[in-house]
Amino acid sequence: MAQAPIQFDRASGALEGANLWERTAALALVTGAKISSHFSHMGYIACANLLAKTLPKRNIAIKLNPDAAFEFPYGDGYWSKLLDRSYSYEGELELLFADSIDVDYTLLDCGANYGYWSVLVSSKLFGAHKAIAIEPSGQNYPKLANNSRINGNRFETMKCAIGASRGTARLSGTKHEAFSIAGDVSDGGEEVPVLALDNLIDDGKVSANGKYLIKLDVEGVEIEAIKGGARLLQADSVIMCEEHGSDRSHAVSRYILEQTPMKLIVLDPRTNRLETVSDLSILDRIKVSTHVGYNVFGTASAFWQDRINALNAKTTRRMQ
Repeated sequence: MAQAPIQFDRASGALEGANLWERTAALALVTGAKISSHFSHMGYIACANLLAKTLPKRNIAIKLNPDAAFEFPYGDGYWSKLLDRSYSYEGELELLFADSIDVDYTLLDCGANYGYWSVLVSSKLFGAHKAIAIEPSGQNYPKLANNSRINGNRFETMKCAIGASRGTARLSGTKHEAFSIAGDVSDGGEEVPVLALDNLIDDGKVSANGKYLIKLDVEGVEIEAIKGGARLLQADSVIMCEEHGSDRSHAVSRYILEQTPMKLIVLDPRTNRLETVSDLSILDRIKVSTHVGYNVFGTASAFWQDRINALNAKTTRRMQ
């Protein structure tokens, strides 16, 4: 029988259910996160994963807020940064989610991994929104389904990839946070079903006239996913896509700006505002680390553009 998860409360810092070695490891993980944060957490994942090999195989449940528990294998290099209470995961997304508590929207969490954003957005503090978490990996999906279960099954999960059209593909990769249907499949990979975003309308999962925040963390097939969501993206939708820091051509942003009717929006760290982009050179300044991802937004919705303008006005007032 598996051991009960270690419990960690981000608000209080309380760590419960851990033995002496596991507590020592937590201190090392937090210290490593704090130090590496000064250079975009370079090397942190590799060091944490090495440390994890010395730990018993068990989960840790992070209490993100009073109504949100997020569980993953203890010592996981990607998610253990959450033990550092000063760490903010994808703060540009949280900015929009936190400002949209009063909006009746659905989160489409594509490439959900273990379901962090679905857990958070479906919690009371973030407005208890409907969420559909979509993850193709046979390794990741059980962990995603577990996070739905421990949060009262309040968000739906689907095991598939998102692409340009319905079909199948080979999923490959060595890191759980970076599995892709666009990668090298010389190792055979894993065959997974593929859906287009618009197939969610066809299959009755969503309606064409709803409001949506669509997180596209699909590791190299963002443009194909956008192509497969033409109808959904004409609705009151915002897509949130990852631009990899190493891509100096800014391919995803260039496609949104030049090939779609959507406006391209990025968080400018200088102003902490969500700025509408007409010149991609701003990304040369924002994308300072080649080994991390930067989220950009695309929307053709007047409703969401008005919301973003109002959010910027609030930010400006706070800074005055």
